[in-house]
Amino acid sequence: MKNLQEKVDSLIKEFGGYWEPFAMLAAVIEELGELSNEILKLEDIKTSKEIPKVEEELGDVLFALFCIANYYNIDVEKALNKTIIKYSSRDKERRNFSTP
Repeated sequence: MKNLQEKVDSLIKEFGGYWEPFAMLAAVIEELGELSNEILKLEDIKTSKEIPKVEEELGDVLFALFCIANYYNIDVEKALNKTIIKYSSRDKERRNFSTP
């Protein structure tokens, strides 16, 4: 993941640098909305003649999140590993995340 963070950083710097934090957060929210629309299409909740682009939109969300991580010098792999440990411990009795 470090390599991916570096690729995002290089591209952003090539384009002139990072946006302000709230602009980057707004980009994450925008991309999440687009991802939501694609999942609605994929699950036949929203009808569309277009092929759902879930993979593309998920990539856009990750890109936007990596921008925030880079701006604040956060190692995404380390952060995700901490979260996996947190969920593994906190939710160890829970077998299916889709049911309450």
